[in-house]
Amino acid sequence: MFNLPETHFNFGGDEYIYAEISRDMRIESNFKAIAVTEELRKREIPGVIDIVSSNASYLVRYNPDIVSARDLLDYLKEIDLTKSNPEKLNLSVRIVEIPAWYDDPVSREYSMRFKSRHPAPDLTDFEYVMKVNGFTDKESFIKSHSETPYLITMVGFLPGTGWHFPLGLQPNEIIQAPKYNSPRTETPERGIGIGGAFNVIYPVNGPGSYQLIGRSAIPLVDKTDPLEETSFLARPGDIWKYRPVKESEYKEIESSVRAGTYHNKVKEIDLSPLEYVQKGKKYIDELMEDF
Repeated sequence: MFNLPETHFNFGGDEYIYAEISRDMRIESNFKAIAVTEELRKREIPGVIDIVSSNASYLVRYNPDIVSARDLLDYLKEIDLTKSNPEKLNLSVRIVEIPAWYDDPVSREYSMRFKSRHPAPDLTDFEYVMKVNGFTDKESFIKSHSETPYLITMVGFLPGTGWHFPLGLQPNEIIQAPKYNSPRTETPERGIGIGGAFNVIYPVNGPGSYQLIGRSAIPLVDKTDPLEETSFLARPGDIWKYRPVKESEYKEIESSVRAGTYHNKVKEIDLSPLEYVQKGKKYIDELMEDF
């Protein structure tokens, strides 16, 4: 059943309104946060400076000299009420392919460099994630991880980091892993990590605590030719699908990216949260058909 709780609104100083849809991470709440913030952007309300959606909430920054807090709150409540109807949550999103080199040497090297911070210092991150999820061979793990589509629930932490959650699985089927005991001070650019039930790809070198299982062959940030609206590949609501590649193809893609000749495999779709909740994996399989 599709059940959306009442959103709670709070003022944050003189410039922010915070909307909490639910305290726990629920896929329905995330769909609503994405739908509300997308509608807000479309309306281009004077005085609104920034709009950010999160896993189960959203934040709006505004200029109080242009729009009053009370007037903006009325706008938000009206949109929020509309998007509380599951039939009004439809999203125009993309499926994006992520070529991934699993258990690559760079990820293994970082695992060993920071093993003193790891819950199982005798294992690489990849080996640890396999072990805690009951996998005994590498290929079956890669098959399970790469066959699952992932929903970008939010973008944050390091700029351009897309947090993504598996779609169409039962809770006991989700690949999960504890984070490091204390964070790494470095993480390789484009490293694919798992923490809890969430996956991330680190867009740039930086700190991190998720278990590293591989690397993306494509960049998450366009550093040379900014896009019209964003330089980041990750967008809330998009679906990412991993495709395993070997070392030779990984390096070919890297070379094509550097030469400016590589084109991401992308498919535009209409995503119905209501159908997803009603049909689950069957609906996701329909969306992924021919991709």
